[in-house]
Amino acid sequence: MVHSVELLFDAETDAAVRQVWDELADAGIRSLAAHRSPSNRPHVTVTVAENLDDGVDEALRPVLDRLPLTCVLGAPMLFGSGHSLTLVRLVIPSAELLALHAEVHRMSLPHTATGPLPHADPGRWTPHVTLARRVPLDLLPTAFGVGAVTRDIPATAVGLRHWDGDAKVVHTITGHSSTT
Repeated sequence: MVHSVELLFDAETDAAVRQVWDELADAGIRSLAAHRSPSNRPHVTVTVAENLDDGVDEALRPVLDRLPLTCVLGAPMLFGSGHSLTLVRLVIPSAELLALHAEVHRMSLPHTATGPLPHADPGRWTPHVTLARRVPLDLLPTAFGVGAVTRDIPATAVGLRHWDGDAKVVHTITGHSSTT
């Protein structure tokens, strides 16, 4: 499995993204609304690696000083190839967001033996929020017909977490000594 560091949203942004998930589900698109795990919440993956040791949580605390960070969930995009694709919303890459990404990248490097996956490197990263995975090609017109998929969403990122995919545990990164 992989480890990731993720930006979390305020309650209003979280609710707006969940509304998009629900509208997609209502239209017959298998969105993230169906994923009921407590760890499933709207987020932006800032970096991802095969491993990140627990020291990354402490190392990333200074990044919290950059929050809250306002941004916009903009255009819908598709990732992948073949018979099904992943539907996402671009997080418009402001200078502030790109600086935060660069800082997370730099501070995470000492905590991974293999380095980040290439698509997480500065200059190659595409900030996004996932709406639906494995969308069949024939359902793309339906997905793009859902009005909430194409309307900009003003957003505010307010927190960070570290997802340990090996242990399937979320570590909320806080400004004090508690990391889980």
